[in-house]
Amino acid sequence: MSMGANQHHKRYNIHMKLKTVFLCQKCEFQTSKWVGKCPSCESWNSFVEDVINVGKAAKISSVVRPRTREKPKKISEIPKTKERCKTNIEEFDQVLGGGIVEGSLILLSGEPGIGKSTLTLQIVDRIAKQKEKVIYISGEESVEQISSRAKRLGVTQENIEILYETNLENIIETINKEKPEFLVLDSIQVIASQEISGVAGSLSQVRYVTEAIMNTIKTLGIPTLLIGHVTKDGNIAGPKLLEHLVDTVLIIEGERDHELRMLRALKNRFGSISEIGIFEMQEKGLIELKNPGQKLIESRPENSIGSCLTITMEGNRPLVIEVQALVSHTHFGYPKRAASGFDKNRLELLIAVMQKHSKIKLHEHDVYINIVGGLRLRDPAADLAICLAISSSFAKKPLPKNTCAYGEVGLTGEIRPVRREKERDKTAKKLGLNKCLLNQIKNLTN
Repeated sequence: MSMGANQHHKRYNIHMKLKTVFLCQKCEFQTSKWVGKCPSCESWNSFVEDVINVGKAAKISSVVRPRTREKPKKISEIPKTKERCKTNIEEFDQVLGGGIVEGSLILLSGEPGIGKSTLTLQIVDRIAKQKEKVIYISGEESVEQISSRAKRLGVTQENIEILYETNLENIIETINKEKPEFLVLDSIQVIASQEISGVAGSLSQVRYVTEAIMNTIKTLGIPTLLIGHVTKDGNIAGPKLLEHLVDTVLIIEGERDHELRMLRALKNRFGSISEIGIFEMQEKGLIELKNPGQKLIESRPENSIGSCLTITMEGNRPLVIEVQALVSHTHFGYPKRAASGFDKNRLELLIAVMQKHSKIKLHEHDVYINIVGGLRLRDPAADLAICLAISSSFAKKPLPKNTCAYGEVGLTGEIRPVRREKERDKTAKKLGLNKCLLNQIKNLTN
């Protein structure tokens, strides 16, 4: 090593001083030791270990360069938002607000095996029919694995290029050299930079990598799709800054053992977050479901005891969902309450209301609730359907054919009106469902 190199290395060691800290994944509050509850945002078990540089002069990055200063512009002189590129996957375009905006940064997240890579390849295939060059950079799967899945899904566009790479500097160099018209990075948690310390997936690496990619694609105007992981709690892994940096945050929900998948936007700078997309996982990929309610009604057995249909609002879209209940005599002193896809605390509250204001006594019965299709039901309007399904199972009598119910149940036993009730009524009428009336409810619960 030359003397000049030795001096440079010495200066670098002087300026680089690493320190181990603990950062809150929710609000990035920093502390020198691990604590169970964050003093800033009061989140529990949110601290993770990280390494930061506290030297007097950190090394200047060769990736994230300062941009030239621009003069302020009058709002009347600023051009309109760039045109959107439609993927022609209507459910996906609807969630985005009409398509992908040029130069936007989209984060797609979901649990392992939920269909992120499958949907991504389908999007890439549709985009490649309109763009001259599409690059898919993967840091998790090999080129052969991606190619095998693409062939199974029928993705055969010649202008799709695949690259396996996890080094940020190499990725930035590839983007600047190739200048693709659409870019996919799978996934952000496995990409690491040599410029800073920390392993791939750490808070400092995820933050730095995202900022570097954002600066590059915004400068070149390349629409980019990032794939992200989720934690065991279902939240997007990495610092909260990751969600703040990107333009759109999409998440795929559903159960891996069920076919139904729901795509929703948690953040969208170019559209509403009220839209959802519904897909069905099949051998050929994710297939759009235009009318999932009709399929549910057709496949549902008649005279089902402990079953009730409800209409819930997912954003601006009314959905028909089946609620199932099972009531059985308990063999223990304390009856069990369990719920799949529904809040257990809410279930216990509804059972208490039923015992207080009806003749149905459940203090010696176990109660189990299941939302068909692996979905989660958060709408308060589902209260009435839950109560009727429990009543049906308790009495061992099916509800009238094609009965649907929606209404919020209060603690005093009253049934409150729900939001956008006219739209629910319209959907019920369109599908041939019969809305449960107040006098019918009293007969079923007494």
